[in-house]
Amino acid sequence: MLIEKFSFGVGDRFGREGKAQLRAIQEINRLGVPVVPVWNKSNREHDLTGTTQASVRQEADEAVRVDKWTDSYFVDADHINFGNIDKFLEYSDFFTIDIANFIGKPADPKLKSDFLKRTASIVIPGFSAEISDFDLSGFADQYLSAIHEVKKVFDYISGKKNSTFITEISMDEVMTAQCPIDLFLILKELKQLEIEPHTIAPKFTGIFAKGIDYIGDIELFTHEFEQDIRILKTAQEQLSLSREIKLSVHSGSDKFSLYPIIRDLLNKHRAGVHVKTAGTTWLEEVIGLARGGGEGLRIAKEIYIRGMARFEDLAAPYLTVLHIDTDQLPPAKEVMTWSSARLANTLIHEQSCRDYNPDFRQLIHISYKIAAEMGAEFTDALAYYREPIEEQVYVNLLNRHLKRLFQ
Repeated sequence: MLIEKFSFGVGDRFGREGKAQLRAIQEINRLGVPVVPVWNKSNREHDLTGTTQASVRQEADEAVRVDKWTDSYFVDADHINFGNIDKFLEYSDFFTIDIANFIGKPADPKLKSDFLKRTASIVIPGFSAEISDFDLSGFADQYLSAIHEVKKVFDYISGKKNSTFITEISMDEVMTAQCPIDLFLILKELKQLEIEPHTIAPKFTGIFAKGIDYIGDIELFTHEFEQDIRILKTAQEQLSLSREIKLSVHSGSDKFSLYPIIRDLLNKHRAGVHVKTAGTTWLEEVIGLARGGGEGLRIAKEIYIRGMARFEDLAAPYLTVLHIDTDQLPPAKEVMTWSSARLANTLIHEQSCRDYNPDFRQLIHISYKIAAEMGAEFTDALAYYREPIEEQVYVNLLNRHLKRLFQ
């Protein structure tokens, strides 16, 4: 199985927005950019919302049927590991193997010794300066255990699936960025274990917080992203990989300051990319409710107010991908007085808008558990306010994301 050059992760917390998401994908294709959709949902999200991967497959298949999509599409078991893989196997054809929890675990001494013997005199064309003082022993202690965990999960999936699948390696939810030599050696060791991933999601320097723009040194990101593209192409050639591997950008939604950089570097190097934007769709649902007024506005306010009261609990699963200044969160009493327009303007990611509040937006982002606990109260509202919600989802994905990233 192969995945196209450009793919876009359109996760959906409550499984209601597949058709609107796909229409945005169809429009960017009509405008000349061939992008394929990947519906993704993680075990963490399933646990918090009480859903299953079967619902993700159902949503994707239904959107494809209704919107008459005839090209490729995928269903991603996002951020899975050996402990939770079984519940995803039947319904997924894209597996994001998350090894963040195994990075930094000391390597088995025999594995480390073998690695050091095989790589003692490694040469990487075009990266001689970077590798001249590279700490191979440190790399082994940082990554070998994680690499062998990939092998364990990959072999298990292969033994259970009757068809081929897309493999992504995820390392983004850690504190320290991987350098290009790290990526090369990770791919080299995976090749040694007879694994060739289709995509790899590194940790980049800076903060990729959920649902807001990039926080960090843009020049440094530009350098890192280009170096990573170059090292993947070098790995493909030097390791005789059977297909081109591409970068995956996790927490990729709303990174508006980076999209032109990513687009230009992809064009420069004729490279592909996968971008995951799961949470931005949930935020557009809340905006649609707020704009609908009445009961929709009340529910949007209640999600925020309950979210404030349970901030630590809601933030716990996302600590590495949040950047919330709680002092900048408006008081509940104030939010209760807001109009539809005021709440929507505070939440919509328009940085030129005076009311926009990135801290408010991040709190709503992690508060989907509140909406799940509302049950039919929330899902009935999603049905009642269908028109404004679908418009929000479509415009957000097409105009703020796909066009900025690919046009």
